[in-house]
Amino acid sequence: MPPKTRITKDMIIDAAIEVAKQSGYESINARTVSEQLRCSTQPVMYHFSTIDAMKRAVYARVDHLHSEYLMAVSPDQDTVLGIGLNYVRFAVEEPQLFRFLFQSGYAKEKSLLEMIGSEELIPVLSAMQESAELSMEKTKQLFLTVALFAHGYASIIANNDLEYDEELVAKHLELAWKGALLAAAREEGEDEETV
Repeated sequence: MPPKTRITKDMIIDAAIEVAKQSGYESINARTVSEQLRCSTQPVMYHFSTIDAMKRAVYARVDHLHSEYLMAVSPDQDTVLGIGLNYVRFAVEEPQLFRFLFQSGYAKEKSLLEMIGSEELIPVLSAMQESAELSMEKTKQLFLTVALFAHGYASIIANNDLEYDEELVAKHLELAWKGALLAAAREEGEDEETV
């Protein structure tokens, strides 16, 4: 008789992500995850005493995957525009995971100010700061403008079956990015004049 497969916490999280992709984060429970793993519910409940604890672990993993996805910008592409387009593409390719991240209430941050100060956002802000050659404070303002614009597109696409037109989205994101960059550069110049 072959030995039983040991079900690990990572295996459970991976299976729960698949459940979320297929039918939404609301469907994550011991039964659906154990069915995905083809095991009993016992290993699932052994590693996670509550479904909420499991969903929080799954959320953290999806958040990390999302950050990696955002940062996968082509070297020949503008960094900020690439991050913005990747944000929208994620909603196109993984609408259920997008909803889990941004519409489930599982985010640790409860405001934009909390979000902009989160540890998970540091690589994104650093890449934007380097590309824009601005102070971190101005980069954060720039990020908010581009992020809100990209989030609007991504939310509409993830929730309403809006057809994704990458050329149009790229054009609008570029306009938002360049406008915000111009405003940030002007403000930074005005700040230097008053010193």
